This record gives sequence, C-alpha cells and structure tokens, in this order.
Amino acid sequence: MRVPSDLLKSIFEQMKKNIAIVSGGDSGEYEISVKSGKAVEKHLDKNKYAVFPIRMKGADWYYEDNNEIKHFIDKNDFSLLLGDGKIHFDTVFVAIHGTPGEDGKLQGYLDLLQIPYTSCDHATSALTFNKYFCKNFIAQLDVLTAKAVHLTENEKMGTASILQQLTLPVFVKPNNGGSSVGMSKVNKAEKLSEAIEKAFREDDEILIEEFIEGREITCGILKKEKETIVFPLAEVISKNEFFDYEAKYNPDFAEEIIPAQIPEEVAEHCKQVSSFLYEKLKCKGVVRFDYIFNEKGMYFLEVNTVPGLTEASFIPQMANSYGMPLSDLFGLLVEGA
Repeated sequence: MRVPSDLLKSIFEQMKKNIAIVSGGDSGEYEISVKSGKAVEKHLDKNKYAVFPIRMKGADWYYEDNNEIKHFIDKNDFSLLLGDGKIHFDTVFVAIHGTPGEDGKLQGYLDLLQIPYTSCDHATSALTFNKYFCKNFIAQLDVLTAKAVHLTENEKMGTASILQQLTLPVFVKPNNGGSSVGMSKVNKAEKLSEAIEKAFREDDEILIEEFIEGREITCGILKKEKETIVFPLAEVISKNEFFDYEAKYNPDFAEEIIPAQIPEEVAEHCKQVSSFLYEKLKCKGVVRFDYIFNEKGMYFLEVNTVPGLTEASFIPQMANSYGMPLSDLFGLLVEGA
C-alpha cells in the first residue's frame, strides 16, 4: 500500500526536534547576539530540526512568524502557542552574549524546567561571566593572569591608590560583559578617572588590569561525546590600540590569522592549557579562551562561554579551518545538549 506523500511529510515533520534559538538579551552585545542567532538559524539542518528563533529583550520573549506577528513565550513552561497547537522545545540553542544568556540566569531557569541547552550550566556561566571571580579561580590553577584591581560602585579608591598597586598602561573594563563594551586602555594617569566612569556606565563592578605586552591568541574547544575537539588557534592583530569593539566587528580594523602563525610549542601549550581549563571549569558546548603570550609565558585573559557565531566570528572561522561546516558545528551543539 502506498502512503500518501502529504501524510509522510506530516509524520516526518512530527519527528523533527523543536529547537528554540534564543538571541538578543539585555546588554550592549544585543545586536551581535541577534546576528549570531540568525547565523545558527541559517545553518542548522532544517531536515532534522524545526527551528524557532526566539528574541529576548527584558520581559519580552517572542517568536515572530512570516507575517511579522509576534507570538510571546509562555514563561511558565517556556512554550509557544501557535495556530496549530502548543510547541514545547526539545533543546534551547543559547546565542545570547551577555545577560541573561551568558551569566547563568537563563540556564538556571531552563534547569528548573528540565529543558536541555547548548551552553555551560548556570554555575560555570556565572563564574566565568564575572571576570574577577574567574581570574581568581584560574590563578589558583597556576595559570598566569595579569595583576588587577577590582572595584564596585560602593568602593572609593583614588587613582593614586590604584596606581600604587598597578603600573601603567592599564585596561579598565566592566567586570561583567563582553565584546570590549565600556573598555578603555589608559596610558596616562590623568585619563584613569574618565576610563573608570566609562566602565561604570556599563556595570556596577569594574576591573583594572595591567597591560601585558605580547601577542594575542584565542583557542576554541568543543566537546563531542567523550572526544575533545580543539580548533586551530587564531591570532589577533588589531590596527587600533587594542582589540576593541570596532576592531572585533569591523575587519578593516583587525587582522585575524587562522591558524595562528606561532611556534608549535606555544600552540601546543595553549591547547593543553585550554583543554585543562575546559575540564576544570566544567564547560559544555563550544567555548573560547583568550590569551596573551610573551617570553615570560602565556597569560589568561578571559573565557567566552557563548562566543560569537556569525560567519565572521572566531569559532565559525576556526571550525572552517578545521574542516567542520557550520551545519555540523551547530548540529553537534544541539545533539551534545
């Protein structure tokens, strides 16, 4: 007996996993996150997954259909009510850079609902998003980090006191955040107060770190079942004074070399340290570790638990160099969740 094609199609559609791709968020990285979400939507295999892009901004969590009608998420169970019924999601693909997708808030909510997601869990996300806490944790593992001073809005410390502890130049940046939003490089003492004010406009905690002379490299890692995949390293050469927001998202202001043209022993050391940190931090999904290296050693800068996922971002470029198409990369993240 021949089964009608429309019935086969209906059965096949019902077998697909429902994937929510969440993007947006409540930080200065909103627009970059939206671009990451669109890249995931474009490349995730539609033959295997029913894909629903979900935009988040404050209390507004919604799916916009082809007629530009917004359908809001039921936050009681993270479901979506459409014309043909209520949709529950098998997995949430987290593409939010910054809060609430990278700091553990969304992960904690999804844990309560027992919905799998593609990123690190709430504890790892909260730790790594707080640069000061993460630096201290990493330092306890005998990995080099830059000297730093941590300040909150309630603390008062004059620039003279700060410069008694640190040597110029220094970087001043929000303690919780990414994409170098609110970040400044300070070469002169009289510019320090202005940089501190700029960072405090983005966060109620800031970090002031000594500048480390050297070459900047970044390492991407993905766990595939029990196998750890370490992508080819990237070296960053910024044409600005440092790898700021403009340099990160405008190719005219930075050169990204993949694979990095660095000594083999340095590359191997970087991969070993990154694999070690991935395990110690109990990371999940794809993660990116940033470093500066010089003749004294390799200094940990930060870890990105929801790295950029656009075609021009580091992780997709690294995957491409490794020989992994974006459809495979994003599919591995979904299946790993």
